[in-house]
Amino acid sequence: MPKMKTRKCAAKRLKQTGTGKIMRNRAGARHILTKKTSKRKRHLSGSIEIKATEMSRIKAALPYGLPK
Repeated sequence: MPKMKTRKCAAKRLKQTGTGKIMRNRAGARHILTKKTSKRKRHLSGSIEIKATEMSRIKAALPYGLPK
């Protein structure tokens, strides 16, 4: 059986914590920031945990887990 391929787009966008949670960045913080309030931009910064409903898609995209 050949090796399964990792979806590189997912591998580059996701990070894994020491406890095994998979984290992602929030969308909407790249451009057109002048019209967004400071509070909104603050809440867009930082990482957030992947929801449980998305985990099956993530596991299919990363068959061997996240690269170190």
